[in-house]
Amino acid sequence: MTDAKACCAAAYGSDVVALLLGESYHPGGLALTRRLADRLALRPGAAVLDVASGRGATALLLARTYGADVTGVDLSAANVSAATQAAAAAGPADARGSVRFRLGDAERLPVPDAAFDAVVCECAFCTFPDKATAAAEFARVLRPGGRLGLTDVTVDQARLPAELAGLGGWIACVADARPLAEYADLLAAAGLRVTYTQRHDAAVAAMLEQIEARLTLVRMTARDRAEAAGLDFARAPAVLAAARAAIAEQIIGYGLLVATRP
Repeated sequence: MTDAKACCAAAYGSDVVALLLGESYHPGGLALTRRLADRLALRPGAAVLDVASGRGATALLLARTYGADVTGVDLSAANVSAATQAAAAAGPADARGSVRFRLGDAERLPVPDAAFDAVVCECAFCTFPDKATAAAEFARVLRPGGRLGLTDVTVDQARLPAELAGLGGWIACVADARPLAEYADLLAAAGLRVTYTQRHDAAVAAMLEQIEARLTLVRMTARDRAEAAGLDFARAPAVLAAARAAIAEQIIGYGLLVATRP
């Protein structure tokens, strides 16, 4: 489990993944992030924790658009560095909130108890080996009345194709993803009250199309780097075809969930 988590973090910190996924590492992109933030009713000055913050796109959006004071936590040192550089490059000119990034594990968040008005976690909970512990950490760091906003891949594991299992599938956010109802149960067991769920299956289908289109570009411009990072161009068509079929058959989807700490 530890090896899988470390490998997943390293993969999402790579430039090749950035080329494939673009500015936002999750289905629905920043448009879905805005929908999530609206559901959280974020106000200027709100203290927000972005768990698995990646290269900082969500944290920067929440700070600039909603005026939140955002702390991003990520397991990848490369992501923390890239996010910090992105924040510095964006500059303070039109900033409403603030943003900072630090290295940390979602299952052992390096922040105090009851320190945040909101926690967001996008397309990452599915990759955490110990989801119950991560859910308990979400609850621990929220203030009473605070809200959790989560978007994630959903999977019917009993029907998941073999091509999408294993570590490669883990990095693709499907090997340990669960149905939306199971995510809700994990959060409820941690003491959070789920108040809203919504499916966004079309978002994961659109992201797959984006990856297919960008794969050609990566093959032409960064093949050596991609292969060094573990991307298997020979196997990619079969994996993408399996993913496309699984989405069509509603084996794989995407969901949004909001919960509160009583």
